[in-house]
Amino acid sequence: MPSILKIIYLVIFIILFSLLVFTPTIINGPVKISRKLIIEEDTLEGILLSILFIMSILMLNLYQREVLKHKEIIEKINKDKKKVEERLTNSEQYIGLINVQIEQIKTIFNGIDKYPQTKGDLKKTFSFFSKRALGIVNTNWVLFRIINSLSQRTIIEHFSSRNQIACEYPRVSNKMIVENQSISPFNLVISSPKNLNILAICIMPVENITKDEHVFIQAIINEIIKLFIIVNSAYYIKENKLFTGDKPGKIQLSSLKNK
Repeated sequence: MPSILKIIYLVIFIILFSLLVFTPTIINGPVKISRKLIIEEDTLEGILLSILFIMSILMLNLYQREVLKHKEIIEKINKDKKKVEERLTNSEQYIGLINVQIEQIKTIFNGIDKYPQTKGDLKKTFSFFSKRALGIVNTNWVLFRIINSLSQRTIIEHFSSRNQIACEYPRVSNKMIVENQSISPFNLVISSPKNLNILAICIMPVENITKDEHVFIQAIINEIIKLFIIVNSAYYIKENKLFTGDKPGKIQLSSLKNK
């Protein structure tokens, strides 16, 4: 569009310039408007030249305004295009994130083909879920712990670090966990079932995690507590309860049935 305006402007400018040049030739002698009003040749030429000059300036201003207007339109189109491209990129990233989350869900719930039967199996289960947690949250280590909420004693726990790097073991009080106190600078996620005498918790050395990360970690510890209950269930195929008695770090099976 600006190129068309440029051509039109040049054509009009050439016409006006030609009129400016040939005005002295066109006008020969004074112009008699009435008996008393006679415009001399030089005056008339000056008036016409002034009019043509003003018209040329007006045409130039009009052309510049139109060009500026079209530039603004083009800039707006480019900005809108950039916004659309950014939204498309964000959508693709979001879809990619959803796909990753779906895969994480699959690995959490479909990664175990049989229930643990021994303490060694249970340790492998904890190790499996630790890798899933470290894959979800950007943290150097993760600690899973199952607590008797009545005696506030640790039943079993598992500590795992990323790439087996050396990390200081976190000292976190079970009393603070059961009483839901802050354990800063650590982040704590607790199992959601409330009708049990046990709690499964996950401790990580991060101040904050996203809502999605919290949902996935809670799904993991909920799965852990389900497996723990299954292992100690009277209906388990082996009927070999791994955690019985009332010793420190142990829990009576009956306490699982009180609530």
